[in-house]
Amino acid sequence: MKTRKKVLIMGAGGFVGGFLAAEGVRLGYEVWCGLRATTSRRYLEDLDVKFVEFDFEKPEKMDDVLRKAMPEGTWDYIIYNLGATKVKTYRDFSRINHDYLRNFTEALRRTDMYPERFLYMSSLSAMGVGDEKGYTPFTEEMIPVPNTRYGASKLKAETWLQTTSLNYIIFRPTGIYGPHERDYYLMFKSIAQGFDFSVGFRKQMLTFIYVEDLVRAVYMALENAPTGQVYNISEPRAYSQKEFRRLAMREMGKKFVLPMRMPLWAVKAVSVVAEKIGVMRNKPSTLNSDKFRIMKQRNWNVDTSKAERDFGFRAETSLAEGIHKSIEWYRKAKWL
Repeated sequence: MKTRKKVLIMGAGGFVGGFLAAEGVRLGYEVWCGLRATTSRRYLEDLDVKFVEFDFEKPEKMDDVLRKAMPEGTWDYIIYNLGATKVKTYRDFSRINHDYLRNFTEALRRTDMYPERFLYMSSLSAMGVGDEKGYTPFTEEMIPVPNTRYGASKLKAETWLQTTSLNYIIFRPTGIYGPHERDYYLMFKSIAQGFDFSVGFRKQMLTFIYVEDLVRAVYMALENAPTGQVYNISEPRAYSQKEFRRLAMREMGKKFVLPMRMPLWAVKAVSVVAEKIGVMRNKPSTLNSDKFRIMKQRNWNVDTSKAERDFGFRAETSLAEGIHKSIEWYRKAKWL
């Protein structure tokens, strides 16, 4: 009997993690989910998976956790999907997105448990600001110059991986959306209520990747991509805010939505105030200086030809189809 390949998904309890686990089970892998003891297992409860609990604040115990989970050998593949996009203080970006990864990979090295392949989920934000005039698509060959603390922490993690002897693959996905996701949900909810908020008056080109396409790309890369490579992952075209709004309106049967453009100076002012309030309340703020820089960026256009060339991935879900699937789920879940 052929032995099933084992895959460990770090950060399995989140939006993308649940889809990664479900797809692994569907493909016939022995799926292990790595998460904190306090992490919700809502989207994992009905799956045939195994769990490994990690305390990332106690890296000295990580070796024992790994050895107890896998007394002999190791996982064939590890997908590192753990990270933070919202934090209470900016130093938490480096602690969670870089230090946790470094501690985990160091434990793998000490226990001699390096997998056959290690896929790290980074972000297009690691690239920083691109061509804001000609809207040239981002390519993997461009030099990253992150302009946010979040993007800098992701690039720092990428750089750490490149110093190890892991057979790594790095993904830089663009905006990920789909069922269970909450940030784009707020945009859909606003449009459903008759308003569409956008930032700045210059043209902005946005790119998206539907979550099921992203997880398909992950497993295709684990099986077929060369290691030591970085890949941009996106639907191979960009959209304006107006196109996004029209697609959402059509799906929700809205005949009129009021577009509301906020000047950059006003959004910056609100972001600074919201950030200070978040610090006082000791809670992550959705609007902050980092988020403002992301919203300010005009060009998120991406060249996806490298992924298609190296391991045959091309996103199958258009934004129109992805919005349809997402809104259908939000309605069934009574979010909309």
